[in-house]
This record gives sequence, C-alpha cells and structure tokens, in this order.
Amino acid sequence: MAKPSLILLVGPTAVGKTEIAIQLAERINGEIVSADSRLFYRGMDIGTAKPTRAEQARVPHHLIDIVNPDEILSLAVFQQKAREAIANIHARGKLPLLVGGTGQYVRAVTEGWKPPEVKPDSRMREELEKVKRERGEGWLHERLAILDPVAAEKIDARNFRRTIRALEVILTTGKKFSEQRGQGEPSYHLITIGLTRPRPELYARIDARIESMFENGLLDEVKGLLAKGYSPDLPTMSAIGYRECVSVIEGKLSVEQAKVEMRRATRVFVRRQANWFKESDPNIKWFIVQDEVVEIIESFVRRTLQIETSAKQGNPTDR
Repeated sequence: MAKPSLILLVGPTAVGKTEIAIQLAERINGEIVSADSRLFYRGMDIGTAKPTRAEQARVPHHLIDIVNPDEILSLAVFQQKAREAIANIHARGKLPLLVGGTGQYVRAVTEGWKPPEVKPDSRMREELEKVKRERGEGWLHERLAILDPVAAEKIDARNFRRTIRALEVILTTGKKFSEQRGQGEPSYHLITIGLTRPRPELYARIDARIESMFENGLLDEVKGLLAKGYSPDLPTMSAIGYRECVSVIEGKLSVEQAKVEMRRATRVFVRRQANWFKESDPNIKWFIVQDEVVEIIESFVRRTLQIETSAKQGNPTDR
C-alpha cells in the first residue's frame, strides 16, 4: 500500500519557517502540524516566537497551545498526537506540513521512533534533582556527556527534564540512552525541505528577534506566568528567553545582560539544531531563503508529488 505524503519543513530558529510554511500551505491546500516543542505551551507566546492569531487564522495549525506550562508533554504523547493530526489532515484531502526545529520530535514522527520502555522512577528523579541543586545546573549534563556523548550532544544542557530522563534510562538499564531508541517502519513518504541563510544573516535576524521580543513585552509575559503561580524552576521556564527574564525579575541580570545571554544561548541552539538536520544530508532538499523562495519550493513540491503519483500508477514520468 502506498504511503501518504508528508512535507517536512526544517531549519534553524529565526530562518523564517513560520511565514514560509504558511505561504506554502496556502498555495498547496495544506495544514501545519507544529513539531516545535516550545509552541505546545499556553501563555508562552512572545518568547517562543509563536505564530500570531492572525498567522494561525490563515491556515489551520495543529499542536500549538495544547498544554499548560506546568504540564509535561512526553515524546511518546507528542508522537501519537502528531500522527493523529496528520491522519486527520489526509482524511480531509489536504497535505500535512510538519514544521519544526526540535529534532527529536521531528524524527520521532518521521522515523517511527519507539521511545525506551523504561517507566519513570520518581525516587531516582528526586535524587537527580537533588544532585542538580547541590552540584549546579551543568553537572548532570556533564555526567551525561561522560556516559553517553551522543545523547549529550543532542540534548540542550538547559533541558533538565530531557537530561534527567536520559540519565534515568541509562542508570536503570545500564545501556546508553542513544542506543535504546527503537525505530519502526516510517509511515510516510517524506518530502523534506530545509531552509537556510548565511550564518551572519541568521545571527542578525536572531538579534533583531530578541530586541523585538523585549519591545513586545517578553518581560511582562514572564511576570504574568509567575503571577499565575508557575514556578521559575519548571522545565518550560528554562527555555531561552524565559530563564533570562526570570533572572532579570530576580535582580540577577539587567535587561541588556539578559539579551546578551539570549543571543549566546540561541547561537548554541542553532548549532545543536544543525546536528539533527545537516546540509550534507541527501534526503533534504535545501533552499536559501531569498526572494521568490516560496514559489521555488512550491514548484519543487508539486513536481515531486507528480512524480510520486506517476510512480504509484506505474506510468512513465515527464522528463
């Protein structure tokens, strides 16, 4: 049986995925499924560069604002929700676009990952949290780098939940976390599109975005979350922008120092994203973001889909 098509749109933060995905979806009768783990959380809008209400109204978006900041959306639950959304889009006769910058969430869907079957161990997690408090926030990630360098390379050092989960699996099974990710048969025929810009241009866009976030009220957004009772120690509050703003509110950083920290952390994040989606990957068709790039991508997608259809029907394709 032929696999349904899925368009995957990837690229570093601030490259322009949001607007290009919307324009492409408008042109090809598509709907967007977000694979950006930062967009799952309600009330975290400015610091995550979440698509605005107006942008989301242009084409249907899925898996945005689906949990509160103090709830955890596991990789397995996301995988299930994404597959359901994609199936529903296909059922409506539309094309799904999976859009994101969170590598493990994207791969979990496109490669049929089977997360390690290790049940959460609350006692071990409490011990690891205690170690984090006693030895500092970076110690656990440094320990993970010793036990499983591959996993550590792909997990943000500030993502304590993922770091603790990886250590929990390693200490429970005695095997590397990176080697326990089962992989099933991919469910889709992928058309993978990568977006890129020259690095200086990308960094300039990141800097401009950070300035815009503060101008648009990022600090007030974080104050509002804290006022609602969300703890600054939540994993979600360790996301870039939120952690720095908490430090400003607590008097540990000035606004300008927070911006510097955000610029530095975002550059590290961009390099980590590149580990998931490499420009040397032959399965990714890369496009430099410039004038008329949407038209170029649309032409590529339509041509690829036409070739797929001809192949399924056993007909020769146009040369």
